[in-house]
Amino acid sequence: MLPFQTFLYAILGGIIPALLWLYFWLKEDKKNPEPKGLLLFAFATGMIAVLVAIPFEKYANTYFTGILLIILWSVIEEILKFAGAYFSVLKKKAVDEPIDIVIYMITVALGFAALENTLFLINLLIDGNITNTIINGNLRFLGATLLHTLSSATVGIMIAFSFYRGETLKKIYTFLGLILAIVLHTLFNFFIIKESGEKILTIFFFVWIGIVILILLFEKIKRIKNPIFYK
Repeated sequence: MLPFQTFLYAILGGIIPALLWLYFWLKEDKKNPEPKGLLLFAFATGMIAVLVAIPFEKYANTYFTGILLIILWSVIEEILKFAGAYFSVLKKKAVDEPIDIVIYMITVALGFAALENTLFLINLLIDGNITNTIINGNLRFLGATLLHTLSSATVGIMIAFSFYRGETLKKIYTFLGLILAIVLHTLFNFFIIKESGEKILTIFFFVWIGIVILILLFEKIKRIKNPIFYK
């Protein structure tokens, strides 16, 4: 049976960083905050998506290897995060402006990262050799929160830019957003695995560049107005 202390440490280490990041992004949209209940629902949906992803990823691990397996991991996770956001909150009336899409996509992604990191930390704590494991390459869990945020936000940004467009264009933008998210996710996983822990800070540096670009686009999306009222 898993010791309570181990379980508690894993939860704190997995969930608190995700909640801090969520607080940061919510502060970016403080003029028109989202309902706390929906945010909590979106965060929980992201966590549930991890549980759904696990059997699919185990199946992929059984039958595929190499780059194809890495791509499949990314496809599974990005589709499940988007599907979770779409069916839980994105169709709600509260989602009434472009920036809301990005906020909820990020919230779902942070929920996903929170549980994924918690499960990862549980394995490290049970193993009992945390320092060695981190040094030898498992430091990648520290980048998972940023990676999930960036990839899901990419989908949200693409949808946001088509928020006041027709349904066909929205579908096209959504599809392109998912493709971009899968590519980003695949590249991150590929280089993390390839380097086996080496040059990991360089990989994180590029992720941080993506986060900076995301912040700039976030500000741009906040200024998108409904063209109906500005003709």
